[in-house]
Amino acid sequence: MQPKRNTWQREAVRVELVDAPGFVSAQELHRRLKDGGSTVGLATVYRALAHLAEVGDADSLQSPEGETLFRSCETTAHHHHLVCRRCGETRELAATVVEEWAGRVGAEHGFTEIGHVVDLFGLCPKCSAAA
Repeated sequence: MQPKRNTWQREAVRVELVDAPGFVSAQELHRRLKDGGSTVGLATVYRALAHLAEVGDADSLQSPEGETLFRSCETTAHHHHLVCRRCGETRELAATVVEEWAGRVGAEHGFTEIGHVVDLFGLCPKCSAAA
């Protein structure tokens, strides 16, 4: 696969994603870009986010509502997320117990090369106090 060239549109999406607080949808990122005067189209935002996630520069996850959300990746190592449903605050988690459990369950069923995605959603302390 040939590396994709870094266009000004992709760079604009990357910069806006770095500045975004927590996880954001492609639509929200597109709105932020437009509000800043950018002419980047929504389809381009989707493609740029998919590329950033593919190369490890962005994390992506499914919200409880089923929407794909993205944020600038802080670490390239395998990790999980704890995300506030109200404000989007996100903490990266290294969850050894999850890794061990996934491997054990896979092995019990004869599976190998187990992969998994675990993201936790709740209310952060600040949002819990305001509730």
